[in-house]
Amino acid sequence: MVEIVNYLNDIVWGSLLIYLLLGVGVYFTLRTGFIQFRHFGHMFGVLKNSNQADKAGISSFQALCTSLAARVGTGNLTGVAIAITAGGPGAIFWMWVVAMLGMATSFIESTLAQLYKTKDDQGNYRGGPAYYMQKGLNRRWMGVLFSIFLIIAFGLVFNAVQANSIAQATAVAFDFNPSICWHCACGDEWCCYFWRIKINCKGC
Repeated sequence: MVEIVNYLNDIVWGSLLIYLLLGVGVYFTLRTGFIQFRHFGHMFGVLKNSNQADKAGISSFQALCTSLAARVGTGNLTGVAIAITAGGPGAIFWMWVVAMLGMATSFIESTLAQLYKTKDDQGNYRGGPAYYMQKGLNRRWMGVLFSIFLIIAFGLVFNAVQANSIAQATAVAFDFNPSICWHCACGDEWCCYFWRIKINCKGC
């Protein structure tokens, strides 16, 4: 099973998804006339007076915080450390390049969300990829499938990845094995070696 997962992971991340994301970023950058550079300063102008939200939505600053909360996680921190370790300081430059291309893709995603958003009975806006898949592409099944995958990803996958990243980083920093923090062999509960300290194990 592990071999199958590693094989699929190598295909998706090594041969398909990276080139697809870079290609889409280059296309949107050229198509929009390098919008991430032309309107970079406009971002600060919008955020300058964006503390007040209207009755039908949230402020620009709140939208920025929501977007950052969904995009930035432990993977961004550990991923940078791994990239520098594997590729050296030059990896930082290429991460900047990819981030600049990703800004164009993110702009298109946000624009589509604004174009195809709807207002519910309480006056609040609803939108996102599932909505423009249904309304823009006329593919409701695609939006439903995307929503199901998103629930699974945020409910199980992302949490597991972040928990693993935190556990591994802590294990390396403090030199302990996180896998031994379980029920001990003697049957006494909460036998946990944490930072080489044995806690609440009367039978060992």
